[in-house]
Amino acid sequence: MNYLGFWAIFRFEMARFFRTIFESLASPVISTSLYFVVFGTAIGSRIQEVEGVSYGAFIVPGLIKLTVMTQSISNASFGIYFPKFMGTIFEVLSAPVSFVEIVMGYVGAAALKSVIIGLVILLTASLFVDLHIAHPIIMLLFLILTSISFSLFGFILGLWAKSWQHLNIVPMLVITPLVFLGGSFYSIDMLPGVWQKIALFNPVVYLVSGFRWAFFEQADVPIAISLVAITGFLILCIGIIAWMFKTGHKIKQ
Repeated sequence: MNYLGFWAIFRFEMARFFRTIFESLASPVISTSLYFVVFGTAIGSRIQEVEGVSYGAFIVPGLIKLTVMTQSISNASFGIYFPKFMGTIFEVLSAPVSFVEIVMGYVGAAALKSVIIGLVILLTASLFVDLHIAHPIIMLLFLILTSISFSLFGFILGLWAKSWQHLNIVPMLVITPLVFLGGSFYSIDMLPGVWQKIALFNPVVYLVSGFRWAFFEQADVPIAISLVAITGFLILCIGIIAWMFKTGHKIKQ
């Protein structure tokens, strides 16, 4: 294990984050505030509680998940696509580091950035609503697993992308709609019977449900299934990245 190579990539990516830390943190804070103004005030005035939890507090896990997923994908995809676009990726590939160390460097930095942003959103939300986290360790576990999994997914997207526009296709056209339709701002129990069954085909339901359980001990699906879902997605992404490096697919062209 070349720890020096891993640390060099990780430190470089984190340095880029801290150079623009104000912009990186200001955007999610402003977005969170706007969500509370729109959802918490407009909709919250009509829906006082959801399953015994105030609506303002109920939407916090969904807000965090939405931002963490999109930020993880964005950070990881940009981190690997930029050297690919500039042609410096070949310097990384020719260095005495394995694909494991390369992935750990880029994905580790992207995941850490997302965890930091997720915690900042949590602190921002606590200014608007009274929050009580029933299981903080499990909450952190889901936050970290989500950040790592979607950073791996973003890494795959960065390797696959042929242009800067491709980096935004999946987050905008796939992830964001799935989050909004995945029970982030409502419980799927509020849906008609047939739509409840359809919603279970949305993988984001399992991620948001498990994360919400850590806050309020209430979930749309069992916590064990949520853990299996996020772990399975993580393993799948690792397998795809390993195959891409082994075959050179989208890397050595």
